[in-house]
Amino acid sequence: MRKLKTLLCVTGLLAMLSAGSAQAAGQEEMIEMGKAVYLNKSRGNCVSCHQIDDPDATQAGNQGPPIVAMKQRFPDKAVLRAQVWDATVNNPITIMPPLGKHWILSEAEIDAVVEYVYQF
Repeated sequence: MRKLKTLLCVTGLLAMLSAGSAQAAGQEEMIEMGKAVYLNKSRGNCVSCHQIDDPDATQAGNQGPPIVAMKQRFPDKAVLRAQVWDATVNNPITIMPPLGKHWILSEAEIDAVVEYVYQF
């Protein structure tokens, strides 16, 4: 009986570890997708207005606020997502386009951009 309990515990731990690895891999893929959208001048075009500390973000603009200290500025990631989805809610005269409201980006792309910028 003791061996069976040990075997079940080990099996459960291995399952949890592999699920965590798959989740981490999925997170990395989402961040890479967010980076691609952020840097793509024909998709999100975020880089044209927002500076970010990423070596691939060459010729970043300075019209919008820099992407720094995002976890401190937006402790609730949902608030950041809402800002990306439609910045006009908080600032009706913003020049940032409502990326979600006007279907400029898909819901998945918005989620990915949020994951990408949230690490800065």
